[in-house]
Amino acid sequence: MTTPANTWMHSRLAVVVDGNSAEPLTPVDSFTPTFTVNAEVVHSLEATHVGYIAQPASFTFQMSVKAIGGAAAKLTRMAMTGQEFSIGLYQAKGSKTDEWDFQELLFTKCLITSANPSNAVVNGAPVATFSGVAREAVMNDGARTQLPPVIA
Repeated sequence: MTTPANTWMHSRLAVVVDGNSAEPLTPVDSFTPTFTVNAEVVHSLEATHVGYIAQPASFTFQMSVKAIGGAAAKLTRMAMTGQEFSIGLYQAKGSKTDEWDFQELLFTKCLITSANPSNAVVNGAPVATFSGVAREAVMNDGARTQLPPVIA
């Protein structure tokens, strides 16, 4: 069976420990990132909305992985010990980059804040759900952006 040249199966989100993208810890079944860039509007006695005060950006996520092969246990151990990791979009060699909105998506310096190591299921593999925060995010939708910005 041949696979079409332009399919979502050429790229995959995965969890990477210690920057070793050649051997990801586990693929990610579902991933919900949240980027929050807080700002508070400033008012004065003379006028409203004269400016704003920007707060630091925050990055949170929720991800689900199959609870098979020890990956969920390793992620749970990382949550309990406070070990940081990365979540990234990894593409197979020769794959096209126009099949995703984001050509690159990477959360680095991630920390798990909540873990549900395994849900019981009637059929199929159990699923482990993890929530967490990231200290850095890199996105590329044609223009590469890193938050917080790197100051040279």
